[in-house]
Order: sequence, then structure tokens, then C-alpha cells
Amino acid sequence: MNQSTIPQKSKNQDSSPIKIEHQTESRIQSVDLDNPGFGNVFADHMLNITYKNNQWQQPLIEPFRELSLSPATATIHYGQTVFEGMKAFRGQNGEVKIFRLHDHLNRLNNSCSRMCIPQLDTELLSRALKKLITIDRKWVPEKYGNALYIRPIIFATDASLGVKPAKTYQLLVITSPVGAYYDEGFDPVNLTTTDEYIRATEGGSGYVKTACNYGPTLLPAQKAKEKGFTQILWLDAHEHKYIEEVGTMNIFFKIDGELHTPPLDGSILGGITRDSVIRLASQWDIPVHQRRITINEIFEADHNNKLEEIFGTGTAAVISPVGSIHHNGKTIVTDREQIGPFAQKLYETITGIQYSTLEDTNQWMSSID
Repeated sequence: MNQSTIPQKSKNQDSSPIKIEHQTESRIQSVDLDNPGFGNVFADHMLNITYKNNQWQQPLIEPFRELSLSPATATIHYGQTVFEGMKAFRGQNGEVKIFRLHDHLNRLNNSCSRMCIPQLDTELLSRALKKLITIDRKWVPEKYGNALYIRPIIFATDASLGVKPAKTYQLLVITSPVGAYYDEGFDPVNLTTTDEYIRATEGGSGYVKTACNYGPTLLPAQKAKEKGFTQILWLDAHEHKYIEEVGTMNIFFKIDGELHTPPLDGSILGGITRDSVIRLASQWDIPVHQRRITINEIFEADHNNKLEEIFGTGTAAVISPVGSIHHNGKTIVTDREQIGPFAQKLYETITGIQYSTLEDTNQWMSSID
């Protein structure tokens, strides 16, 4: 493997160099970047940073590889791990940019705090991540609608049994060319509530991206799919009446010309796309209400012909129209055939910014060069 080191670029940057071990033979020839699926194929390199002796060590970019772990690795037993999800896009001029990079890294550090994991120098991590994407630039799809998904993950690596914070950790960043997240593509998804299971509650870890928030949702999601639904619309843990989020995205309702979404009260993940939608709607003079919303209120708004659109937001799907919601034997049907006009405008605006066909007035895009 070829090895090199990136020197410090300026006095204002972290002095830690980035070590690079280049992949000698790319696997990209076997990948169809126009139809990559979602999260099934991975680029040639990954970023690797270890934490030991009370500090994060020198970043290493190395060939994508399998891991070797002790059966006693703490994360396997106690779930001390966090992750993030972001995307890099290739614009019409060929330039590659990452959407809201620093917001994602700040959220990663927020997740670290909740899970008792040492925080990272986000400037150094940003520089190392950009270098990773630069090295694997050819893996960023050219097709509009596709992107390079970026997955940072941090996990405890102590080989020791006992419920306590670890002393060693590993950060990996892997990347994957992706297309549409849902099998439905851009067609409306169908949701259902459940009163048998809960996702999170105040005081827990529902507001961070950690594995323990996702594993328990798999069984209810599987049951929902067996009944013909795409995902679950989660309700609060105490009364099972207040809407929280969908398993893989935040939720919005357009009612009588105004936008409504549940507040970030400790059990809901603060989505980056969610924040983008709120900012854009405010800039377009659309009133936005972040408040507690009951599921019965949504059915009542639909009954009174005031419910105009329902859509979800997330990094993977961007904007996902909701065609129906099933709750206690009743069903709201908005439009099973197409996305609503407001959600369509949001999608076109956000993706236009991401693919550099629209001006980035909010400075959301970070160039990798």
C-alpha cells in the first residue's frame, strides 16, 4: 500500500497530520453508480481514528476492510456506540460538496455526550472526512437523485466485561454510493401507529443517534410491513396520543396553510433535514409551529378538510410524502399517487441546493476541495 501524510494547511487548523494508506486496486469497476441500491456497496477507503490514553489519535485513511474484535468488546455487550448519516453530492459542474457537514458533526458530538463517549475535534474530523471523500471522489454518483452516503460510527473497544464507560474507542467513517432509501422511491409511503410498543421517552436517548434507539424498533416495524405499511408513526410513551416521529424520519403536517411538527422535547431526534425545512418555510413566510400534536387532532383536521399535506424528512429520503396514516382502525388518505405541492417545492429546493442547481443562500454546502 502506498502511504502519505497530509501536512498542516494553516496555523488555525489542528496540527495533527492525516496518515493515508492507499488502496492499490479499486473495486469501482464492479459497481453500477446509477443503480447502487442503498447501503449495500462501499467505497475503497475508510477513515479510522482511535481513542486511547485519554485522547483521540492521529487520523488514518486506509482501505475499506473487515474488523477484528474481541468477543469481550464492550460495545457488543453494552451498546456504547453512536453514529451519523450525511451525504456528498456531485453538482452539474462536477464539484463535490457535503450537505450541512458541520451541523452533522456537532450532532455527533451531542450524541457522544449522552453516551459517555469523548467528544471529537470537529475541525480535524471535518478535514479528515473531506480528504476521505477527495480520495474516493470517483465513487460520488453523477446521476441526479443519487449521492455518496457518509456514515461515521464511534464504538467502545475495551475488551472487558462490566457495565461502565470504556477507556478506548474507535471512530470509523465509511461511505456508500446510494439511490432511493425507500422501495417506494418518491411515491407516498403508508404509516401506522402502535399502542403495543414505544420508541423513546423523555430522559432516555431518543434524541441522539445511537444503536439502542433502533434495535427495539425492528420488530414493530417488521409487523407493520407484514400488514402492508412502510413504517410506524411513533406516539408518546405515556399516553400514546402525541405524535413523535417516524422510525427513520421526522414528520410534518401542513394544516390550513401552516406547518406543524412535534417539538424536540428529549425523545425525538433533531433531524438536520427537519431543521432545513423549518428554515426554508420560515424564509417563505409559512408559519411553522413546533408543538405537541395529538393523532386525533390530525384525524380531525382531515375530517374538516384542513389537512393539506403530510411528509417526512431525513438525510436518507430527504422529503418523503405520506400517502396514508392508519390509527385504531381508521385511516387518513391524503394522496396515494403523488407528492403534495409544498413538499415538492421543499424537495426541489433542498436537492437543488445539494446538486448546485440552486443558489446556496444558507451556506449549507461544504466543498471537499
